[in-house]
Amino acid sequence: MATRMLRYHLAVKHPLASVVPAIAFTLCLYSQSAPATAPRAPQKTGVRTPGVQVPISRLKPDAVFDVPGAPDWIAIDDFVWISNKPKNSLTRIDPKTNKIVDTIPVGKAPCSGLAIGFGSVWTPNCGDQTLSRIDLKTAKAVATIPTGIGDSEGNVAAGPDSIWLLTDTNGTLARFDPATNKIVAEVYIAPGSYVAAFGEGALWITSTAKNLLTRVDPHTHLVVETIPVGPSPRFLAIGEGAVWTLNQGDGTVSRVDPKTNKVVATIEVGVPGEGGDIAVGEGSVWVTSFDFPLSRIDPASNKVVQQFVGEGGDAVRVGQGSVWLTNLKGQKLWRIDPRRVEATLPE
Repeated sequence: MATRMLRYHLAVKHPLASVVPAIAFTLCLYSQSAPATAPRAPQKTGVRTPGVQVPISRLKPDAVFDVPGAPDWIAIDDFVWISNKPKNSLTRIDPKTNKIVDTIPVGKAPCSGLAIGFGSVWTPNCGDQTLSRIDLKTAKAVATIPTGIGDSEGNVAAGPDSIWLLTDTNGTLARFDPATNKIVAEVYIAPGSYVAAFGEGALWITSTAKNLLTRVDPHTHLVVETIPVGPSPRFLAIGEGAVWTLNQGDGTVSRVDPKTNKVVATIEVGVPGEGGDIAVGEGSVWVTSFDFPLSRIDPASNKVVQQFVGEGGDAVRVGQGSVWLTNLKGQKLWRIDPRRVEATLPE
């Protein structure tokens, strides 16, 4: 009753007063029904330390390979293997001759990393939800295993006696027995976990959704530790006595000590956003991202000491004495001598 009297009084004294609540109500309805503006992607600034950034044009590769399609994930043993999603294939390169020697058909739309183990290279295929096993000697597919795949930006890992893959968005980590090519165990970890890697006697998995690094004992299947790292960790690498996560939320790298299971350094790289990759080898930690194709971290100082700026980037691995860097948009693979990288100076 009191509310009605107040509204009536306002309407008599101020004819427009009755319109104001209606306008406010309409605006409220609009604000509730209108689609929310998508948050802006974090800006890639790179490292602002003077003398660190170098134009990518100044870095001269030892070899350049044309890989039409979309050269993506890399794995290295005696050969260099690159997955090619639109071509449904793997490319095999002989590092002794710097020549492409094979193009191997696999499942539809290979994705989510490559792993080498048990005489084979393993590639998940997002297009038909399978895991292809290719014999290293014959370069031919010897098994096609039905499986779920958690995310295209993931990774398959080879452990001491098993192959491991995240098979859904809920955090299901599947263990494949290479003797039977079948799933023999499942471990349930944090949701939004997609990337797995083996090293330091453990299996390590990033949860992009929960900002965690999970440590799993591959023998007991028990979760040993969950470690908070930087925002939206995705790709990881193990080496130089540490586990390194590339955090897509803010473009940092977290360094985790496997002895204490704690973050001991957070390194500013300035490459937030989707995609990217990280690798360890030849005395450095290497990060790639679109527009910042190669950043080199010194593990002694936990700082980016070189960052190459320009076109290129997507995946990076170290092996056969070289850094291997894909330019997904340019459809090329670079082979780079790490000593040449260190010797390249800014303008």
